[in-house]
Order: sequence, then structure tokens, then C-alpha cells
Amino acid sequence: MKKFALCLLIFCLALSGMAQDFQCQISINSSKISGSNRNRYNALQQELYRFVNDRKWCQYNLKTNERIECAIMITLDAVSGDEFTGTMTIQLQRPIYGTSYKSTVLNFQDKNVKFTYAEGDPLEYSDNTNLSQFTSLIAFYLNLFLAVDFDTFSMNGGAPYYSKCQNIVNLNQTSKEPGWKVYESGQNNRYWIMENLTNSNYGKLHEFLYKYHRLGLDVMAESPDAGRAVIAESLRLLQDVHKQKSNIYMVQMLVHAKSDEIVNIFKQGTPSEKTQVLNIMKQIDASNQSKYNAINQQ
Repeated sequence: MKKFALCLLIFCLALSGMAQDFQCQISINSSKISGSNRNRYNALQQELYRFVNDRKWCQYNLKTNERIECAIMITLDAVSGDEFTGTMTIQLQRPIYGTSYKSTVLNFQDKNVKFTYAEGDPLEYSDNTNLSQFTSLIAFYLNLFLAVDFDTFSMNGGAPYYSKCQNIVNLNQTSKEPGWKVYESGQNNRYWIMENLTNSNYGKLHEFLYKYHRLGLDVMAESPDAGRAVIAESLRLLQDVHKQKSNIYMVQMLVHAKSDEIVNIFKQGTPSEKTQVLNIMKQIDASNQSKYNAINQQ
């Protein structure tokens, strides 16, 4: 009996390890809510951590060192009963082959966060039904993390997860909560993230993610010059998308996440690379032109 119990424990631990796809930092900041019960938000944070990190989200069995490294940070602005309003900071990192360096792939803020959650309620989610605005919101970004991360390792590798994101957007078209519809927040919301990433006219976004990371950054530990040259060429892909339509949301998001990294990479570039990258970045990120002048600084 003891041997059976031990085998069962080992089996359960193995399943638990297989079920974990994310290494995700979760935080809920309630400092703006005066006079509130902090235990309530701490409990929600713990419940959300388990929902994200202990649930199976990916169709593949990721090894421990392959888990997606990300962060979801919710800042609450107002609470009325069980209704929460605030913002959510979304961050995704990717390890770079042959180094201890982790590249930021996404880093942006969703300003359209509104959901209802009753203390003690379980966090439930279904791919095909909008059971909860809160879990739909979280699931959207977890699938986006998977999609973008897989895109950085193989060409169009994230396609199944973009489909899941799009399905969540579709399910929320009748939702009263903001951030899901075509006419909200200009073109800076979840609807437009998916429009940009599923529009065949902007297919070069996916090509950029693959070339910049897999053929560029992953090569630099062994061949810095070759990797840097590919990264310079990959930036032309963003420039091409920008020429099709200026200031699309995903280009803005990628540039925001990558701008400091791009500057640091091309400080070591050849004169022709520096000129090329400066011209590209000043075109697609015109409001931050002065930042890229640092490329010419030794």
C-alpha cells in the first residue's frame, strides 16, 4: 500500500509539473483604494497566481526551462462592491541562446480594465464561453504571450494561439466591459491588437518577431556581427508595415519594448548599420527620435 501511495504521489507531481506553462509574476496593487481590506486583494492575487501558473494553457509539454516568463500587474483605480476598475501592465521576456540575457518582447499597459469578482469565487475559464470577464481578460493575454513567444522561435509558430485570442475577442463583442470593440480607445485596445496580428497585410510583423529573435539575437553570442546584421534587416520589416499604415498599435508596442535594446545593439554596429537603423527608427518612432541618437555615441 505504501509503495502504491508513493507511486501515486510521484505520478501526481509529474502531472503537476507538466501542467505548468508559465513562470508568471502576478501582482495586484490596491494602494489607490483608501480604507479597503487588503486581505481581499491579497487573496485575489493568490487565486490569480494559481489560475495562471497551475493551469494547462499550452498544447505542448514545456520543460521547466521552457516556461514562458512574463508578468501581469494590475493597478486598481476604483472598487465599487464587486466591480473593479484599473489598468494592467503586460510584460513578456524571452531568454537569448548562449547567454543569461533576457529580451523584453512585450511591455505595455492596458488602460481598459474593468471586471466583476466576488470574494471567494473560483476563477473559471472556458475556451468557447465567456464565463467571466476577468478570466477572459487574463486568458487573452496568456494566449498572446504564447503566440508571440512561439513566433520568436519559429516562423508563424504562434498561429494557434492568435486564433484563441481572436476567439476571446469575438466572444466579448457583446460585453459591457471596455477594450474589446473596434470603436473604443482609438486603435489601442485588444480588438486592434488582434486586428494587427491577424491581418494578412501585416504579416511582416510575424516575420520580424522570428528574424529579430531567432536569427538575430540568438546568433549574437557566437557571431555578433552576423546577428546584428539580421536584426538591422528585420527592422526593415517594421518599416514596411509602417509604410502601409503609420502608427499601427502593434508596431508601437514592439518599438516601445525594443527601443533601448536596439540602441544598445547598434552602438556596436558598423557606420552603415548605424545610419540604416537611425533612419528606420526615426521614421517608425518619430516621437522618440532623440533616443536613437545615442547609437552614434561610443
